[in-house]
Amino acid sequence: MQYKGSCHCGKVAFEVDGEIDGALSCNCSMCQRRGSLLWFVPREKLRLLTPDDAASTYTFNKHKIRHRFCPDCGIHAWGEATTPAGKPMAAINIRCLEDIALAEIQVVDYDGRAL
Repeated sequence: MQYKGSCHCGKVAFEVDGEIDGALSCNCSMCQRRGSLLWFVPREKLRLLTPDDAASTYTFNKHKIRHRFCPDCGIHAWGEATTPAGKPMAAINIRCLEDIALAEIQVVDYDGRAL
């Protein structure tokens, strides 16, 4: 399945391939405030439709996750990091995807504050 997504104003847009089998709701200091629901895919499954530099990047704590967001409307669209095994991954904010039924997606709580 291919999904299209974007920030609110459209300055940051992307496509992602895969099957959404669930989403993660994290309670870390960042995720709790922004309310993202995250779907993890290999980074190569995410294709930007706008230039990479259209999105801004924020890092905090251990600076291992690159939180990507629109500098104009402020919407967090995805994050990027590498697994302990060295595999590049993307955490897609499914709230930014078009034409999905959020109520039908199983959400799992994750205790990110414990890290």
